[in-house]
Amino acid sequence: MSAVGGPDVASGPRRPPAPLRKNRDFLLLWLGAGLSVLGDRAATVAFPLLMVWYGGSTVEAGLVGFAGLLPMLLVQLPAGVVVDRLDRRRTMIVCDVAGLLAMGSVAVALAQGRLWLPHMLVVAFVEGTAAIFYRLSERAAVRNVVHEAHLSTALSQNEARARAAGLLGQPLGSSLYGAAKWSPFLFAAVGHLAALVGLLLIRSRFQTAERRHEPWRMRAEIGEGFTWLWGQRFLRAAILLVAVTNILFQALSLALVLIVKESGGSPATIGLIGLVSGVGGIAGALTGSRFVRRLHPGTVMISIFAVWAALMPLVAVTTNVFVLAALFAGTSFAGAVLNLMAGVYQVQTTPDAMQGRVGAVAGLLSSGASSLGALAGGFALAAVGSTTTVLAVAAVMLGTFVTAALTPAVRGARRDGTPPSPPARPADAADGPS
Repeated sequence: MSAVGGPDVASGPRRPPAPLRKNRDFLLLWLGAGLSVLGDRAATVAFPLLMVWYGGSTVEAGLVGFAGLLPMLLVQLPAGVVVDRLDRRRTMIVCDVAGLLAMGSVAVALAQGRLWLPHMLVVAFVEGTAAIFYRLSERAAVRNVVHEAHLSTALSQNEARARAAGLLGQPLGSSLYGAAKWSPFLFAAVGHLAALVGLLLIRSRFQTAERRHEPWRMRAEIGEGFTWLWGQRFLRAAILLVAVTNILFQALSLALVLIVKESGGSPATIGLIGLVSGVGGIAGALTGSRFVRRLHPGTVMISIFAVWAALMPLVAVTTNVFVLAALFAGTSFAGAVLNLMAGVYQVQTTPDAMQGRVGAVAGLLSSGASSLGALAGGFALAAVGSTTTVLAVAAVMLGTFVTAALTPAVRGARRDGTPPSPPARPADAADGPS
């Protein structure tokens, strides 16, 4: 039987896998996807600048932003089915071609002095849709490109790449826009081109199972993803708990803006805190594989919830920018480790033929309600102010930590995905009904 990421040897001693840095296919995948994501981040930053400074309309800027986020709700679940049905590398190639054409069309139009709102709406929607298909395909493909011993390290590097792209994308996008309004979109198109070339050079297969040829049953196949995921006790509990924390962090981030404003800070202060927070996230992503390899998933999750429960209330009692930056860097560090643990566990335990659907369902359930956090946070800040709001968020986080610590499916989760052992029966009840 073949090992993940490389052939097995029928007889004789098994040789250790080559270091991940020598895995040509993974390096091509990692670098190409990184350039593509960085270009997308720069373009995402440039869209509102374009619509407000060049188009002169905040309403149009909001519409373009909405069009870019709409695929998260409309496309994610069908995308999971497609990723499991079709060849993953070909799917990613189509995504890069779509992104290349979409972003290139914006660069060409702006270079000619043309800006048309329907064009921008279509491009934002196409780019957001392609990003979903690409992300699901890449995560599902990684375990077939690397050796199983390198899976946590590979996903750790992917997490660090995503956070670095988010950190660099904002200054890069605004700087490119300042140089020429079409240049962020040209950069994004070049990023897609580089990723496309990398995919064409990769020799590894991105899936182990043959693609299915029976008729498409979109609703039933999405239901299979929900059913499988709901049957996994740890994943089910973890996704619901993480959904709560995502809502809390949306409210906390909004509260930070008000705290800085009320203390006399400026938008640059928010930028500085975001920069330090991003560095903390990158550090967590780069070091998280050590925790994932040494600790059980439940231990990682409970520990991170404990860190968040300890750090969140401190945001309410300080206005010092350096302390706030340190607190948010700590939460980002822990968040990166949690994302890595969840990604490794999901990829290891999910059947290869269901990777896309399970990833899509998990993403929708864990992040789909995040907008509620911003909405609730805005009302709470207007009603009771930043201090009370942050303390309320911290109290809910403490309750979430306690819930996680008391949930058997979380406490007993194992690295290999096996369910926790049932509690031992009392000795006097071992031979008969209680």
